[in-house]
Amino acid sequence: MDIEFQSVECIRTHQEELLRKQMAYLAAHSPYYRRMFAEKAIDPSTIRTIDDLQGLPFTEKADLQRYNNDFLCVPREDIIDYITTSGTLGDPVLFGCTESDLQRLAYNEHKSFACAGLHKGDILQLMTTIDKRFMAGLAYWMGIRSLGASIIRVGNGIPELQWDTIQRLHPTAIMCVPSFILRLIEYAEQHSIDYRNSSIRKIIGIGEGLRDQQFNLNLLGQRIHDKWPEVQLYATYSSTEMSATFSECEHACGGHVHPELIIVEIIGEDDQPVPDGQPGEIVITTLGVEGIPLLRFRTGDIAAKVVTPCACGRNSYRLTPLIGRKHNMIKLKGTTIYPPAINDVLDNTPFVSNYVVVVRPSDAGTDEVIVRISLRDNTIPADDAIKQLKDHFRSRLRVAPIVEILPADVIQQITFPPKSRKPVKFIDER
Repeated sequence: MDIEFQSVECIRTHQEELLRKQMAYLAAHSPYYRRMFAEKAIDPSTIRTIDDLQGLPFTEKADLQRYNNDFLCVPREDIIDYITTSGTLGDPVLFGCTESDLQRLAYNEHKSFACAGLHKGDILQLMTTIDKRFMAGLAYWMGIRSLGASIIRVGNGIPELQWDTIQRLHPTAIMCVPSFILRLIEYAEQHSIDYRNSSIRKIIGIGEGLRDQQFNLNLLGQRIHDKWPEVQLYATYSSTEMSATFSECEHACGGHVHPELIIVEIIGEDDQPVPDGQPGEIVITTLGVEGIPLLRFRTGDIAAKVVTPCACGRNSYRLTPLIGRKHNMIKLKGTTIYPPAINDVLDNTPFVSNYVVVVRPSDAGTDEVIVRISLRDNTIPADDAIKQLKDHFRSRLRVAPIVEILPADVIQQITFPPKSRKPVKFIDER
């Protein structure tokens, strides 16, 4: 029986058995953690329960960058696939996956797709990159194969190619960054494509939220739903470091954890656990990773843990949609906001075709927010666009940033720089 459907007590017992195995593995194979255990006089064999983790230091992303090679627990010849993710100090951080790690990724995505209701017979159109040392695209492809469903690897962007593929191959689901759905809808409307009667029945979103903390659709999610009510929307949360995915089920009340793959702590500003249901920073400990396992890794993402039962029958805890990233918190005119809240307003403004949000220090020592946008087909005079957009911000966030209008090609160059695998929507210059 799937561990997620067993009792909370069984899930915790199983996680703690896997934790003890992971601690022994780190003690035997990880140069970084062996050094940390020695320097801190920690006996890893004494870490036997989830509560015991609180006595251990955190792993920071900067640690991964400074001591990248020391995190590797296997000989280089055992690495099957090399992956990189962005680093806090500039250079990318290397992750190496063994054959076992790749099978674990496939298992993770198999379970996540099944959680979202996909099964053999479904066809998923993948609108993300599978190259450029990107873990997610590879994981999605392997997960669909493991599930027994079919996949179409189209890659990101190019609405014309996406619709040509949909009309030729009739996929039942698509996977992409949610804001791209609005571009697909716009293209379909401009070219008389009857998208509401297409084969698509599910949209699985990555990289952007679709719901708020009460699990209602946010502005972006509502806009997609209003335009395309025939599809079911599913949100996911994942990262390279955790090598796991939190996926919504059909009841859309948080991303389910796969407890055999990861342990999650939610910590407050004092670095101590917060009560269930309260927001805090997500801290993860990977289970079963061979190449680069992580112990108490600070993700920087802010969310809350949900432990109330889900109607789907899974008893594993869930995570709320992300509130934002801890280091991206903005204090604008006395109001605390996170970039997703700004994005939500922009994604729901019809005359905005593209945008980038820049945060920099002001002369007064506070945060200054500049929203740079391009207009959609000159549908509105520039002065009117700025006024309306500021009014939208005030009605949603109580404060308004500086708004600048730039040519579409300039915004495009900023949001899609060379070598980038994801659009850049937020630039922090503080």
